[in-house]
Amino acid sequence: MKVFAVLGDYYHKGEWAKAALDRAVAGNVHEIIEVRAEELKDWLAEQPDAVILFKENRLNPQDEDVLHWMTEETEIAITDYVANGGGWLAWHAGLASYNHEGEYIGMLRGSFDYHPQEHQIVSYKQTENSPFPAPEFELTDEHYFVHCDTDQSTVFLESESVDGSSIAGWYHTYGDGHVCCLTPAHNQEGLLNPYFLQILGECVQWTLKRYPVDQK
Repeated sequence: MKVFAVLGDYYHKGEWAKAALDRAVAGNVHEIIEVRAEELKDWLAEQPDAVILFKENRLNPQDEDVLHWMTEETEIAITDYVANGGGWLAWHAGLASYNHEGEYIGMLRGSFDYHPQEHQIVSYKQTENSPFPAPEFELTDEHYFVHCDTDQSTVFLESESVDGSSIAGWYHTYGDGHVCCLTPAHNQEGLLNPYFLQILGECVQWTLKRYPVDQK
């Protein structure tokens, strides 16, 4: 199996994400290759088994003139790749600051809305119909609040904190491909939490079509 990963941005350390990913897929994925976001469109021509995106769209979020890396051409390349049988995992920052009217968010059928400024204890719990055998767990985390088209996707993970509750994970098919979205985690401690690593690994396996398909 060959998996491409786009990891890290101004607010999210790529080396933390890579360490978590390596632990989560140890023994199950043959090769994870890090690629630059700006080169992803060209890399997709190699038809990897899956792509993992842990990077928001803004390249310089602190500047007055904010630049974005995902072009319309890249969005089309991504959605074509998945529709033709690819696997896609939008992980945490991979849900953030993308064009809500664009092809990419249309493929995800949901995206990041906001998170409270303060990090809180967030509880993550599987839904009853989740295919992933993972227990409930807690992290001190950046609690993502999202929107999700639940009529067109299957929710497998929910989150709750003093700030409220939200959907934390969902998946669906897109054409002949698989799409999975996962909101935790932000901090290094949370990224390396063994229960989180279990669910992250299972999400990667689902994008690689190693779980039964829910045909939504």
